[in-house]
Amino acid sequence: MIVRSLQEIEDTERHVRSASGTWESKRLVLAREKVGFSLHETVLYAGTETSMWYANHVEAVLCVEGEAELTDHGTGEVHRIRPGTMYLLDGHERHTLRTVTDFRCVCVFNPPVTGREDHDENGVYPLLTEED
Repeated sequence: MIVRSLQEIEDTERHVRSASGTWESKRLVLAREKVGFSLHETVLYAGTETSMWYANHVEAVLCVEGEAELTDHGTGEVHRIRPGTMYLLDGHERHTLRTVTDFRCVCVFNPPVTGREDHDENGVYPLLTEED
């Protein structure tokens, strides 16, 4: 059994800040736990725009605080995301999240991330393993 708090991973290797400066993420469960998924609390900062494309992962996101606008690049659809709203990127959709306020969410990734990932120039997380 693993019990871990957000407070205890503050400013550790599990507390990742993006090179873009638009978000930070506390990685509660990582690939090293060998449970088949990773679990994160992520905050995207108010007034920022982050374009992403999880070509190597499926991600589920649950908004727990804040507000953002989610644009699907493939369809042009725009969704308002508020607390209690979930979105699932089950088709590896290219998307942009534009935050209105600080946007706090809980994310699940499959396959799990290692904790070292950051978006590349295409918005993609590389597919890393613990051996990389």
